[in-house]
This record gives sequence, structure tokens and C-alpha cells, in this order.
Amino acid sequence: MEIQFTKFFTDELTISDLQSAMDKEEISSKQLVMYYLHQIAKYDQAGPHLHSILEINPDAIFIAEALDEERKVSRARGPLHGIPILLKDNIETKDAMHTSAGTLALQNNLANEDAFLVKQLRQAGAVILGKTNMTELANGMASEMWAGYSARGGQTVNPYGDRDLFVGGSSSGSAVAVAANFTVGAIGTETDASILSPAIQNSVVGIKPTVGLISRSGLIPFTYSQDTAGPIARTVTDAAFMLEVLVGMDKDDPATMKSKYKPRQRYSYFLQKLGLAGARIGVFTKASERYLKSEEHDELLFQDVIHTLRQQGAILIEDVDIPSFLREWSWDVSFYELKHSLDNYLFQLPSHMPLHSVNELIHFNEEFSEQTLKYGQDKLEARAKLPTALKSSEYLNAKIEDLYFSQELGMDYALQKHQLDAIVFPSYIGSTICAKAGYPSIAVPAGYMKNGRPFGVTFAGTAFSESTLIKLAYSFEQATRHRKPPTLK
Repeated sequence: MEIQFTKFFTDELTISDLQSAMDKEEISSKQLVMYYLHQIAKYDQAGPHLHSILEINPDAIFIAEALDEERKVSRARGPLHGIPILLKDNIETKDAMHTSAGTLALQNNLANEDAFLVKQLRQAGAVILGKTNMTELANGMASEMWAGYSARGGQTVNPYGDRDLFVGGSSSGSAVAVAANFTVGAIGTETDASILSPAIQNSVVGIKPTVGLISRSGLIPFTYSQDTAGPIARTVTDAAFMLEVLVGMDKDDPATMKSKYKPRQRYSYFLQKLGLAGARIGVFTKASERYLKSEEHDELLFQDVIHTLRQQGAILIEDVDIPSFLREWSWDVSFYELKHSLDNYLFQLPSHMPLHSVNELIHFNEEFSEQTLKYGQDKLEARAKLPTALKSSEYLNAKIEDLYFSQELGMDYALQKHQLDAIVFPSYIGSTICAKAGYPSIAVPAGYMKNGRPFGVTFAGTAFSESTLIKLAYSFEQATRHRKPPTLK
């Protein structure tokens, strides 16, 4: 006999809905956690086997019970009080859950401390529900590896169609879990498109913030220059609530120090239905022929987006020029920084762990090749040959060029030339230039193709322009209401 839940528990529950119901004692955080665990058991680990979840926090129900009691005797700490949140598997937690970045080599890795952002979530009253699957090593493993695959978790599946539909990566599990209603929200991480891509592919909202807005302490790294965490949710409102909690200056992360003299934003203040009225938005149409002919693009849906923006009162500058957009970007920065940052992370693991360097990780994978090397490890092997110190001329020149061409001759050039509030891109094609600049983007659903595949757009801006992007994205979302939950069987 199947467990029966109150009729309140349906798909697409929002943070505001849940807080109101918990305040009225119509539901509890404990019941909410149990509901999502049931959904995960039914559809992620059985049924369509979406494989978005790597493990569940065994203490989640106890934590929810404590937060329910706290609400009764005092009051809710804020919007996230009692709200279940999932974390990508490269985010450390000081509890019974492991942090492996999808690798079998780190499947027994227990962190000694919560990542800074996890401390922020716990302090806000969130219930850490579990860890999500991801593209192994954030796509630093093998050039042939399919997005959303890890040796530890298998292949994450897109809930919107056949099992071969692109799921996006590397925060694949986080986006799928949110899209399939296994949680209220999730945290992903991005170096380049790792939040934006799966958000677009799974018809959810993803915010890739300015690098340094959210601490990187306690994350298994990919690069120093571009890594950031960010929220994934079903609505712009929920993503904004989550972002408010995640931000904070961390003494252990130098990237956060640049926000020391910037006022802390209440992003929920910028959830303005008329936010598009009078906004100056550049429309980027100069994508590569390869993208325009790909299955990810739908010109009619993008034209619908442009029509909606204009209808809502935005001032559009079409065919906006970004001089450096189609340049041949160097990948030397991420190439060198992954070796350096991952070596440093592995070196600091406890002595009982089976590896402490990239070379030892490669040897581990070779020893257990049947389980670990379905796609090989050519990316990892190439990086292992690099010198340990970050001093080569190729790396230093690439680091400087990335910033110059993505900022001065990239995003800032276009934004200043046309006095823009933001630039709108089809799908996530603006991810690379924004990643190299360290600038924010927000992905929002923008309809569905004829085959049911989700389509979306990204609004992008200059450093610390998250408030503006949230305002524009929220106004667009409210005008269109495109998102539909997937049909799970």
C-alpha cells in the first residue's frame, strides 16, 4: 500500500507556499522532507530512474523535526526555515554524507567542516536533504564523457523526453532534481555553463553569480579564476531567496573580499512584475552558425522572447555587438588551474584516503578501470603532465587575455556602448564570455520545442549586477509563465 500524503503536497511547491502552510501548521518540515524522500524513491531510484541523487542525508528528518519545534516556540528564521535543499556532490558537508565530485576514488571522503555556503544555509534554517549527481570532476575527466555521468552515480537523465535527451552539465543532478520536484531548490557550481546549461535543458531557473559573491571555501575545485556556486530553483523568486542566504564575505576566500565595501543586497526586493519597463536590453543575435543549426536553438521561440520583452516595455537594442565574442578563446587557464587546485585539494585529504594527488587519482582509476573508466580519463592524464607551479607564460598570458577580452573588449564594452542594463542570449551561449569575465547570468525557461525539449534564455550583466538581472528575469517569468513540470511515470 502506497503512503498517502495530504493534498497540499503537489508538484511545483514554492518557498512562499511552504512557509505560509508551515506557519499555519497545515504541514510541517518533517512531512515535507518525507514527501520529497518518497518522490525520490519513486521516480529517481525507481520508475524512470533519473539518477539525479547520489545520497540522502540520514539526519534530514531529525533536522526538520528540530526546526519544526523551533518554529513553534519562537518563529521562523527566514524564508528557508525548514526548506529542503540539495547540494551538488562537490560541496563539502560536516555530517554523514560524502563529498566525491562523482568519483569512486572519493566515495568515502568525509569532510571535517561544512563549506562556507553550507554554514550559511544551515544558519538560515535550511534542511540539507542530500547530495546530487554531477558530471564527474565537473567535466574534467574525459573528453568523451556524456554530461551528467559519473562513475559513482551513473547517468543522470533529463525528465523531459527520451533518455538520450541532453541533460546539461556539470550540475546535472541539481537541475534535474529541482525540475522533477524532488526538492524545493538545489545548489550547483559553475566554471563555464555548469549551472546555466542544465538549468536551460531542464526548464528551471539557475543563477550563476559574480565570482566572489558566494564563497568557494569547501568546494572541490576546478579553477581559481572562474569557479562559483549558485542556486537552482523552479522560480526566480525561490532562486532570489536562496541567493540572499548564500552570499557572504569569507576570510578564507580572497575572491569574496572585493565585495567588502558593497552593500549587502536583499534580492527579493527586486522581484518586480514591471521590472522590464524602461530597461535597456541588448539582444545578442550573432551566435556561431554551429549553434544556430544545433538542436539547442529555436529561432521562433527566441523571437517570442524578444516580442515579450518589447511588449513589457523594454527598450531593445538588437544585434548588439560584443567584439570578442567569437574569438578563439584559450583554455590554458582552466587547463593549468585544475591540475594545481585539484592537487592541492587532494593533498590535504586525511592520510587514510587512498589518494593525495592527480597522479594517484589516475592510478586509482586504472586499478579499478571496469568501474571508473567507461569514458577514459584523457583530460585528467593531459593535465597530470603539467608543472605544479602556476608560472608558465602560456598560463599567465591566457589569464590576462581572458580578463581583457571578456571585460574591456567584451561584456563591459557592449554594456557601456549602448548604456545597457543587461544582454539577453539565446540558451546559454553567453556562458563562456561571462565565465571568463567572472560576471553574472541568470537562466530562465522560455518555452518548449516541438519535441518537448526545453528552451531558455540567459540575462547577463556586469559584475555584481545580480539585482538587475533578477528584476528582469522575474518580470519576464511573470509575463510568460513558461515552466511546466515534466510528466514522470
